[in-house]
Amino acid sequence: MRSLIDILELSTEEIDALIRVAEDMIAHPEAYADACRGKILGTLFFEPSTRTRLSFTSAMMTLGGNVLGFSEATSSSASKGESVADTVRMVSSYSDIIAMRHPKEGAPLVAAQSASVPVINAGDGGHFHPTQTLTDLFTIKRKKGRLENLTVGLCGDLKFGRTVHSLIAAMSRYAGIRFVLISPEELKLPGYIRHEYLGEGKSAFSEMTSLEAAMPELDILYMTRIQQERFAFHDDYLRLKDSYILTPEKLKNAKPDLCILHPLPRVNEISVAVDDDPRACYFEQAANGRYIRMALILKLLSEKDIPYQRQESQQEVSLDGTACQNPRCITTTEQELPQRFRCVDSEHGVYRCVYCDGRVYPKR
Repeated sequence: MRSLIDILELSTEEIDALIRVAEDMIAHPEAYADACRGKILGTLFFEPSTRTRLSFTSAMMTLGGNVLGFSEATSSSASKGESVADTVRMVSSYSDIIAMRHPKEGAPLVAAQSASVPVINAGDGGHFHPTQTLTDLFTIKRKKGRLENLTVGLCGDLKFGRTVHSLIAAMSRYAGIRFVLISPEELKLPGYIRHEYLGEGKSAFSEMTSLEAAMPELDILYMTRIQQERFAFHDDYLRLKDSYILTPEKLKNAKPDLCILHPLPRVNEISVAVDDDPRACYFEQAANGRYIRMALILKLLSEKDIPYQRQESQQEVSLDGTACQNPRCITTTEQELPQRFRCVDSEHGVYRCVYCDGRVYPKR
């Protein structure tokens, strides 16, 4: 059963095709009004969401389908201790496709391995958010006319920002992409993202702490929220939450055709005074999410008989006596879930958890 857990499970050719379908949906909505008549989307949202959940709902309804599901874990049997695997097995019998958000990293992978219908990852902790990435790519293509030869600034929470991780993975496959990573030291990009997608022989990148210094060279500015819910200690959040605030003054040296994106919700990292700037594209970006999710739903339903396969080329292994230590990993809560790892650097013996990508250190 084909699912979408990680953006890299879609080739660049498939992404380009989804963008073309989404463009056609905007131009000819009547042609798709009954495309999912009689189909049901199950929305399993174990943590809060506005744009993602409602855009999935709007997408399915615009295609003529129906939606069932829940919007918080407390309104599901998860509050009674039901596992992710059991939940999706049950919901699979009530729906034709599932969109799932979960605070535990790797939960949608567990779901895809257990479901009998396609599963779409609608965000898993600070890990991945592939449909937001499709929305971002669709918006960039519409505004810039291309996905190549761009300088992309990523600003704010690069450590826990799942939208940032997925966007880097996706855009690193296009030619001429350069990333400018703008964050405080405590919220720098995780090492596994840097190792896999950036540096020598991969996408070019630079790191800095000053948004103003980076501004003149950027084609895309991707602002992110400092996410209170990802911090173990509230004092750390309070210290970092106002690290970057985009104002009209900070845009004075920006390119006239800069594209400002934000996955939303924002708190105060973009001043409302920026909203009327023609370079502010984040509300259009949110609107685009409906159409690209419509295209994805149609694609996965049409390919539902293709077996689900992860995109990694590394072989999965078990390591005797070794367990993932990431407290945000699904292995910490899912019943009897086997500990599985992949070797990402055989020379240095670097292994990562297959569910959350957290680094593990094999016991000797």
